[in-house]
Amino acid sequence: MKNFRLALKAAVAAFAATLASAASAAEPPLSLAQNGSFFVGGKMTEIDGRATMVGHMYVEYMVPARKTRPWPIIFVHGGLRTGANFTSTLDGKEGWAQYFARRGYAVYIVDQVGRGRSPIIEKAYGPARMGDARGVQKRYAQQEKHKLWPQAGLHAPWPGGGEMDSPWVMALSASQAVEIENFHTQQELNRDALVALVDRIGPSIILGHSQAGAFLWPVADARPAAIKAILAIEPNGPPVGAVDFVGAPDWFKYGSVALSYGVSDVPLTYSPPVKDASELKFTQQEKPDGEGLVRCFEQVEPARQLPNLRDIPTLVLTSEASYHAPYDHCTVKYLQRAGVTPTFIRLADLGIRGDSHVLMLEKNSRDIAAVIANWLAKHVPAGKKAAAR
Repeated sequence: MKNFRLALKAAVAAFAATLASAASAAEPPLSLAQNGSFFVGGKMTEIDGRATMVGHMYVEYMVPARKTRPWPIIFVHGGLRTGANFTSTLDGKEGWAQYFARRGYAVYIVDQVGRGRSPIIEKAYGPARMGDARGVQKRYAQQEKHKLWPQAGLHAPWPGGGEMDSPWVMALSASQAVEIENFHTQQELNRDALVALVDRIGPSIILGHSQAGAFLWPVADARPAAIKAILAIEPNGPPVGAVDFVGAPDWFKYGSVALSYGVSDVPLTYSPPVKDASELKFTQQEKPDGEGLVRCFEQVEPARQLPNLRDIPTLVLTSEASYHAPYDHCTVKYLQRAGVTPTFIRLADLGIRGDSHVLMLEKNSRDIAAVIANWLAKHVPAGKKAAAR
């Protein structure tokens, strides 16, 4: 036990030294015209005789002093996470929010409804669930050891050690937040709150990571004129049916329908229209599109279209070693068959190798942010300046 404490103390000291080094190498001070927070959405209800707000979302914002981009970026974090994932990395550097603020974008960083500073109210939202730090280790920090999916062994850029007592694993585990257990409820609540946010701040770019991918499509569907681009960073998937990772030799175990509207479990506008998700008909590929990939679910032809998403510039971005590597192409294919034309970027094709799923927290997170920024520069012109808020 004594040796363990000494080793842990040394690891924490090394971690602190890394943070200090990162801070000393920081960019010049970030100049902001506005920086603050507010709550958006929700309603007043009665719970146990008390007037209580429910359905509301916490939003932090940064508006750069030199705002050169007309459309703000809304950052929506993934499962068991909070907006803090976008404001700093595990090794003490600025996060994606500051990266884009430095490049002229106003940024809005949310805590999902029932998460973090958007308090969870079980009597309104249903039971809550907590994460398991072992999942952090298996999916993000030490996936190359556990090898639950074919690409897991390619992992490289994680900032530090992958053992449970590593300061890096503990830092990521500490960032986990209790969340609403029912994913359908999450989708309904966050769709409504994000739509309210767009209505408040005006036309926007929306970036969603992981779980939040299921929110992107309904928000854009509800406000197609106001969503100037969709940045789907390893978005929730694959379409329709759930997949579990079981390791070699089978790798994948296919589950029941998880996204009844294809890329979301809440209604989307299809053409021809559907009154209920049961009207959508799906089929699963007999063979995958390549080695190490899942068998995608697709619409039975003729595929219904997603007209409200068709004209919105859309990026789907995937890393080389993530558990999304076997199936994000299925999301792209589903959207394409529904009339949407997303750009699909596999980071490995650009020479950015070995990242896992928490892209904004890896050592090369700025390189990945640069890929997104370059795509935005090409697909979403700067145009005329917009109001700050």
